[in-house]
Parts: sequence; structure tokens; C-alpha cells
Amino acid sequence: MTVQTIKMSSESGVAAAAARIKKAQSALIFCHTRPDGDTLGSGLALLYAMRAAGKTAYVVCEEAPPAKFCFLEGMSGVLTSVPEGEFDCYIAVDCAEPARMGALGHEFTKFRGDTVNIDHHISNTNYAKCNCVRVCPATCELMPEIIDAAGLEIDGLTANFLMLGLVTDTGLFVHSDVTAHTFEVAARLRAAGADVNKINYEMFSRQKKQRALLFRRALGNLRFALEDKLAFILVTDEDIRQTGAERSMTEGFVDYPLTIDGVEVSIALMEMKSGQYKASLRSKGSVNVNAVASTFGGGGHILASGCMLFGEYEEVIDRLTYAVYQHL
Repeated sequence: MTVQTIKMSSESGVAAAAARIKKAQSALIFCHTRPDGDTLGSGLALLYAMRAAGKTAYVVCEEAPPAKFCFLEGMSGVLTSVPEGEFDCYIAVDCAEPARMGALGHEFTKFRGDTVNIDHHISNTNYAKCNCVRVCPATCELMPEIIDAAGLEIDGLTANFLMLGLVTDTGLFVHSDVTAHTFEVAARLRAAGADVNKINYEMFSRQKKQRALLFRRALGNLRFALEDKLAFILVTDEDIRQTGAERSMTEGFVDYPLTIDGVEVSIALMEMKSGQYKASLRSKGSVNVNAVASTFGGGGHILASGCMLFGEYEEVIDRLTYAVYQHL
């Protein structure tokens, strides 16, 4: 079978993915581990669009959706293990590589039927039989075209899921990779019934006391390097325990240092366990943080990437500082 490799906008890539979805009567849709709004939004939108057309479909993720996403009707449709049954097609959404699916990545790669990879990361490894990869702000910007091409419908339910991914991965449309097309997609989803006001409030305004206390602690760990062009923010395992917060509540912390004059790169470090740190990297545009994260086996986007590092905290800081310095 010919592998479709699409790195930028491509009608043939959308058509190839849509043809497989249209043909499939049963599909299993894979989200990435530590699910965010984009993987859940694109996966669940496709799920309910396929079910509305009379197809059998399930969404599977190694972890259940964080509580903050459960305000949306239909979020309970995410399973945490592969259901029994035969499937015509496996579809991965917002996953740059099989490892992003966690343990479920092995299930995806060993599947002998049709496999489809729908994603927006520049670091995507084109691992499926059909790869529809467009570098853009969110997979949820690409997904409506695929749903349309597959002859499926976008109703109020699916529009809400797609809007969820669009607003979270664009940071409320403020990231520098947002284009006119991004707003066109958002306008279409709003017209289809997406409750953008509720989504924005739940994602960016509402927060629990535990998150506020955790953010206060994280700000206390703020430090700078490279003549203040680089800023670090740290969340320790002890911070999580002391505040009673969940790890998912740290989303958005990494964006704060970028509001500081002179800071070009922000790195949020979350201690996963002793000697292990998850790093989230953001850039204003002068530094390709995908290249920085790739140094440590991670990746993502030019302006937003992530990786995992092992070692003592100061050692991790030094390694990241040097990597950013090489790309300034």
C-alpha cells in the first residue's frame, strides 16, 4: 500500500485519510497519553461524526480525560483500554509518533488493517499506512476538512469538540502560528453550534483553589538564564502533594514567563519523580524549541514542544540552558 506523506496543506492527503474513514464500517481512534484538548477534541469529534453515520467507532486513550474537560457532553466516550471486537481501521489523532500513545502504541503498530495518522506536528514520523500531516496550529483545524471529505456531518456536539482543540492549542488564538484559515474554521464551528464562551471560560478562566496555590508555588521557583532570554518555572512533586492539585492543573503555567519583557523561551519543568522531569517549552519565535526538545528525544512544534529529562535538577537546568543557547 502506498504511504501518503503530507507535511503541509494537501488536498490529496485529506482525501486519502477521508477515503479510508468513509470505507471503514468500524474504527478505533487513538489519542495520546496525558490527553489535551486537541487530541480529545479531534478524536471525539471524529467518533461522534462516524457514529452519526451509522458506523461503529470508539476512542481509546491510555489515561482518562482530566476532570477539567468533562464539562463537555460526550467526554465519557473515551475508553482506557482496547475494546473487544474486530476493526477495519485504526486512526491516531494528534500523535507525532506511536510512543505518544503510551502502551497503546504497540496495539496501533501491530494492527494489520488500515492505519491512519492525522496530526499537525512538524516532528511527526509518518508511521501509519496513510499519513495526513499538516503543520498548523491544531489537529482540530485539520479535522473538519477530513470529516467533510468523508461525507460526515459536523453538528453542535462535534463542533464543540473541535472548538475545544482549536482554542486550547492556539491559546485562545494568540499563538503566532494562527492564520486566517484558523479563524475561518473557528467561525464555521461557531455557526455549527460550538459554545465558544463556555469553552473559553472552562479552559482559561475557571480554576480550582488548588491550582491557584500551585501556581503561587511555581512562581516562587521562577528563575532566568542567558541574559534573561530564557526563563524556567518549576513544579515539584512536593508542590503537588502540599496543594492537593492534579498534575493536569499545570497546563498554561509555561506561558506566563513569555509575558515578561526580554524572555524569548519559557521552560516549565514538572518533577515526575526523583530525578525525572517533564519539560514543556515555549518560544516567542526566535528559537525553534522543537529542535531544542529533539536534543533530548522529544519534539512537537517550532513554538511549543516537550521532552523528558533525567538527572538532578541543577543538571537538568544546565543541559536545557545549553541547548537553548545553541539555538538562540
